[in-house]
Amino acid sequence: MDLDLALRIEKPPSLKDSSTSDERKEYEKWDRSNRMCLMVIKHDIPEVYRGTVSEEITSAKDFLAEIEKRFVKSEKAEASALLQSLTSMRYQGNGNVREYIMEMSNIASKLKALKLQLQEDLYILF
Repeated sequence: MDLDLALRIEKPPSLKDSSTSDERKEYEKWDRSNRMCLMVIKHDIPEVYRGTVSEEITSAKDFLAEIEKRFVKSEKAEASALLQSLTSMRYQGNGNVREYIMEMSNIASKLKALKLQLQEDLYILF
């Protein structure tokens, strides 16, 4: 069905009066794919994120690029929150030390997933 055609190839040149039937078919195929992609994307993405993207965007590729820009900002906020929780963690003396260490390790792995690695000496200090 070539639903992802609009994501895989660039938009063909706009149609003109002198366009051949092959060019028309290619453009119509891409245009249908683009409309279907946008419909599927907008259906699957929560309305909170859809509202941040301009309605003027008519290309599925551009729509995804705008959504990606929004997530870059939220990844920075998430990394900041994780660093804050890691630096403010203190063992209170009650409970299992192993669970405390595992929680710190979990936060460290989330930071690594966000491509933010701290030196091992810093983890030992915590």
